[in-house]
Amino acid sequence: MIVPLEWKGDRLRVLDQTKLPKDEVWMTLTNYRDVAYAIKTLQIRGAPAIGIGTGYGIALGAIYSKETKPDKFASELGEVFATLGATRPTARNLFSAIERMKKAIGLENDIEQLKRILVSEAVAIHAEQIQADRTLSILGASLIEPGATILTHCNTGPLATAGYGTALGVVICAFAQGKVEKVIPTETRPLCQGSRLTTWELKQAGIPFRLITDSMAGYVMSRGIVDAVIVGADRIAGNGDTANKIGTYTLAVLAKENSIPFYVAAPTTTIDKSIATGTEIVIEERAPDEVTCIAGVRIASDGTEVFNPSFDVTPARYITAIITEEAIARPPYNFI
Repeated sequence: MIVPLEWKGDRLRVLDQTKLPKDEVWMTLTNYRDVAYAIKTLQIRGAPAIGIGTGYGIALGAIYSKETKPDKFASELGEVFATLGATRPTARNLFSAIERMKKAIGLENDIEQLKRILVSEAVAIHAEQIQADRTLSILGASLIEPGATILTHCNTGPLATAGYGTALGVVICAFAQGKVEKVIPTETRPLCQGSRLTTWELKQAGIPFRLITDSMAGYVMSRGIVDAVIVGADRIAGNGDTANKIGTYTLAVLAKENSIPFYVAAPTTTIDKSIATGTEIVIEERAPDEVTCIAGVRIASDGTEVFNPSFDVTPARYITAIITEEAIARPPYNFI
């Protein structure tokens, strides 16, 4: 297992994903604002990992608070929740973690006890995510036929989760069972998370792969090379509409055109039962230089206007099955 987040009792150790694959840099964070910055800048990324990081960020905000009066401590915690909640609007796991940490507080008024409760809850979120990753990966592997070549998008392996993976966890598990012949990761614009991170993880796991650009997916599918497409999710609506890294919708349409199964793998914490359809999902738009530059080097002309949504929404009608740790769901989806 690659463990991207490690809790050390009073600090959070984080593998900086913006430095991979060139450098393996670990950061030690003790301030919730630093955790929020790490999430915002994609040092911590991937919906499940964001949820885990958020839980620990809240715990850090609590244990390093110097407030001695319950009302002022509560007010400071409110700022912690707000700061972390403002980082990545599309990732459901972030808000699942915030809601769970708020619920854990309950009516408790003793500050020291509250600190212990919040640390314990953050550790529990992490432990449960580890188990969820493994369980959904085993379930998902049952869908893979022997000798399969699988196309995947963005990064959904150990780095994006609790150390095993969601969509890529399914691939890793199926490969261990002798079912996967090769993986085709897309480079995944705008931050090349497929070419930078997924290829690094596949290499670590010893799984054969062949990288393609995002725009090659249709050609590859039309050649009969792809047996299944597996992606992750940042938020799933009640009807199964799914938000994932930009370009996922395109892959789903192409998969349907070429009669290729299209699977989504995500923990139940990614499901948002408060929204009925994908039209209600807030899509994060990121900085233009994530498109106009690569590794700090400008590739577009100065003054180029950029539209940079990080995610798109795939309608449920294109999704063959949604794999969670509880079950493999098939259409029609009803998560409400």
